Amino acid sequence: MALVAGIDSSTQSCKVVIRDADTGALVRQGRASHPEGTEVHPDHWWTALQEAVDAAGGFEDVAAVSIGGQQHGMVCLDSDGGVVRPALLWNDTRSAGAALELISTAGGGDAAAGARYWAGATGTVPVASLTLTKLHWLAVNEPDNAAKTAAVCLPHDWLTWRLLGHGPGSGPGNLEALATDRSDASGTGYYSTAAGAYLPEVLKTSLGHVPHLPDVLGPLDVAGKASSGVLVAAGAGDNAAAALGVGAGVGDVVMSLGTSGTVFAVSGTPAADPSGLVAGFADAAGHYLPLVCTLNATRVFDATAALLGVGIGEFNELALSAESGAGGLTLVPYFDGERTPNLPDATGSLHGITRGNYTPANLARAAVEGVVCSLADGLAALQDQGVEARRIILVGGGAQSTAVQQAAAQLLGINITVPCPGEYVADGAARQAAGALTGHFPQWALDAVDLPAGRDDGGVLARYRRYASMHA
Repeated sequence: MALVAGIDSSTQSCKVVIRDADTGALVRQGRASHPEGTEVHPDHWWTALQEAVDAAGGFEDVAAVSIGGQQHGMVCLDSDGGVVRPALLWNDTRSAGAALELISTAGGGDAAAGARYWAGATGTVPVASLTLTKLHWLAVNEPDNAAKTAAVCLPHDWLTWRLLGHGPGSGPGNLEALATDRSDASGTGYYSTAAGAYLPEVLKTSLGHVPHLPDVLGPLDVAGKASSGVLVAAGAGDNAAAALGVGAGVGDVVMSLGTSGTVFAVSGTPAADPSGLVAGFADAAGHYLPLVCTLNATRVFDATAALLGVGIGEFNELALSAESGAGGLTLVPYFDGERTPNLPDATGSLHGITRGNYTPANLARAAVEGVVCSLADGLAALQDQGVEARRIILVGGGAQSTAVQQAAAQLLGINITVPCPGEYVADGAARQAAGALTGHFPQWALDAVDLPAGRDDGGVLARYRRYASMHA
């Protein structure tokens, strides 16, 4: 029995799963925490990875490993392979002004023209999270560090490089061993998703010079071997690895309900949305992964449950006890502003209140339906980019709620698969490791519940969109 390991190096922690390469059966697993903050030295990731591997029983009997990592993080290396400064993570917003400047400059002062340029060039309009905007911030605010930067890589690239035996002080020749994959490269802001190539002129304009960049490997390519002999696969960005982990294929939309919401699809064609709502990423299997984010998901449930003075379990029971449509009560859940649509200063609103419908059950139901409708807007943005949605794979902590599942099946009108809770990113990385080992992705069984599409006979989504449009 050949074993493979998948690693999820996220913002919060490092998780390792070890699975049977043929069947996908879980053999053992481990975990270690990362420090908090939006600026973290990469050494912490390496320490956590070693701790998580030890907790999982080591790699002595593992044939191949792959890393799925948090996207966009800026890791700058000097000519000897040393870390120039702590990495800026995806959620570090100090580069928001740099993003606006890059858009304006590309359009000759016209933001709309600049957005069209970036959508066409890279598939994604710059925002604070992208590596490119962080590099531009670095050039302006820390020019000495920018000048020292001989190579730029992403968190999963750096960890792959370390697994291969390279590291700080290893010398300039070892920078040539840096490798990434197209899913993670597509989130940098200096890679054309459609053309499958870096854009060096973009880097020169933003950073001031063109540093060494990791080789972009194919889905089943091998980055090399660790000193222990374990084969190291290309790795992937976290969302692309999650898509592999749940077995998503072309026509599948993955809808994730965590603190915030994410909607992404496996598509046969690249996306280029000048509105900036859809990020035109690549996936880890040779296709594309257009993606939309929303800011408000399970935190809306938590806030409503707290208002009602109940736990989250009782909140779900209340939502299930109400009729679809919550008696005409509609919650627009822009509690923390919103990303889709792009309304950063918006607030939430409650509509259609009467003495008859203003009950705890209807309020709970309206919260659930409001979040699902918000995600439906994300799905619509993907469909506007030509995405074909044949099935929705519902994941994340909120997906385990029966009330959410019921509302999603009814309001989205598409067949839904709800996988059992799992480490989807690490599982996807393990599946990629198995693919690199054998030359093809294995067909692992997915433990899931299938829900048939329902009908929104009460026009809940249309009513929601009418009220949501008032925020525009």
